[in-house]
Amino acid sequence: MATAKKQGSEADISASKIEAREAFEKLLEAKAHFREAARSAGLELKEEALDELIKGSEKAEDIARSISEYAREKPINALAFAFIGGYLISQVFFKR
Repeated sequence: MATAKKQGSEADISASKIEAREAFEKLLEAKAHFREAARSAGLELKEEALDELIKGSEKAEDIARSISEYAREKPINALAFAFIGGYLISQVFFKR
C-alpha cells in the first residue's frame, strides 16, 4: 500500500510538472503575441503622430504667411497689435 501511495504521489508530481511546463509555454506564447501587438500599435501611433505633426506644421506656415501678408498690407495695425500683445503678455508674466 505504501508503494501504491508513493507511485500515486509521484504520478501527481509528474502530472503537475507537465501542467506547469504547458502553462509556462502558453505564457511565453502569449508574451510573444502581446509584444507583437504592442509593436504594431506603436507603429500605428507613430504614423498618426507624424501625420498630425505635418498637418500642424502646414497650419503654422499658413498662419505665419497670413500674418506676414497682413503686416505688409497694414503695417500700422500690425504694430498696434504687436504693442498690445506685448503689453498684455508683460502684465500676465510680470505682475507686481
